[in-house]
Amino acid sequence: MGEQRAAVVGVGQTQHRSARKDVSIAGLLREAAVEALEDAGMTWKDIDAVVIGKAPDMFEGVAMPELYLADALGAVGKPMMRVHTAGSVGGSTTIVASKLITSGVHRRVLTVAYEKQSESNATWGLSVAMPFQAPLVAGAGGFFAPLIRAYIARSGAPSHIGHLVSVKDRRAALRNPKAHLHIPDIDLKMVEESFMLWEPIRYLDTCPSSDGAMAMVIGDEKVGDASAAPAWIHGMAMRSEPTMFARRDQVNPQAGKDCAADLYQQAGITHPRKDLDMAEVYVPFSWYEPMWLENLGFCADGDGWKLTEAGATAPDGDIPWNPSGGVLSSNPIGASGMIRFGEAAQQVRRRAGDYQVEMKTGRAMGHAYGGGSQFFSMWIVGDKKPA
Repeated sequence: MGEQRAAVVGVGQTQHRSARKDVSIAGLLREAAVEALEDAGMTWKDIDAVVIGKAPDMFEGVAMPELYLADALGAVGKPMMRVHTAGSVGGSTTIVASKLITSGVHRRVLTVAYEKQSESNATWGLSVAMPFQAPLVAGAGGFFAPLIRAYIARSGAPSHIGHLVSVKDRRAALRNPKAHLHIPDIDLKMVEESFMLWEPIRYLDTCPSSDGAMAMVIGDEKVGDASAAPAWIHGMAMRSEPTMFARRDQVNPQAGKDCAADLYQQAGITHPRKDLDMAEVYVPFSWYEPMWLENLGFCADGDGWKLTEAGATAPDGDIPWNPSGGVLSSNPIGASGMIRFGEAAQQVRRRAGDYQVEMKTGRAMGHAYGGGSQFFSMWIVGDKKPA
């Protein structure tokens, strides 16, 4: 990477629920941060800086929340930075925090991302009028459903593929005690009979609205060497593209392809399906699993749904995707990307509990996207120090 090495040495995550009425926003963040510090064997005094991320301020109606959250995060008198890149913010926040380490600015950084959707109205927050367009007023599902229909027409995917992902991820979430949704009797019939929201997205094909937070402590090489279970950062990348421009492919965005290509080059990945043990990928609507399989180069264009149908992405498949249950099972929007990054780190640290997958290469991928499929952030972590 041509920079100083960095590693995740502490991970903390709240219980995700539809409404965490037992804590304030500050209390929610502190719950995740305290767990990450304890996992790292550190206290607030050991932290040099804090990087915080969340989705738009309009969600909870609190402008610049980082200012009042400094007290709760032990950041008084310390550098503090806020990141915002729509739904990908959890991933980009992690990368900004990691860059403070790899650039040599700090030695130990605490990064936290959150959303308390029970105190917000995300559909309203996502229905801001676009310039030169009639207001959609349909939230994220109304925006992404036409793109899914275009993918189905383009690839010839059968109609049940999205439902297969819904069942797979919800069954995986049953092994994750912190997941928001636990549906013990979930099966294909239940998903198929759930009501239609936005054709072809049915109720059980979409993510929940969650309260939750995620935190990580990231340290430099000496901090990583001293850790009992470091997750070394092998590569990290961000890309973005405008929501609208001539010939933009919204089904398979170029920014996602470019971001993955940069990431794989940094980490020496030539065949992601073989070189990685697993991936935590941002799939808020079930059909985005086959779409991202193609966008991230795990298969050829048009073949993503075939991997899903064959069970390749199941926890016991050859390339497990979202063994934690993924965004389909927990979705505190601002934290969802960081959860993907943190869950990948926990897998290579062998600390994923009952949903730990088999580690062969010792490397895993975290992925987040946001906006109108226009912001991308990704990283690869491993159990061994990068060369």
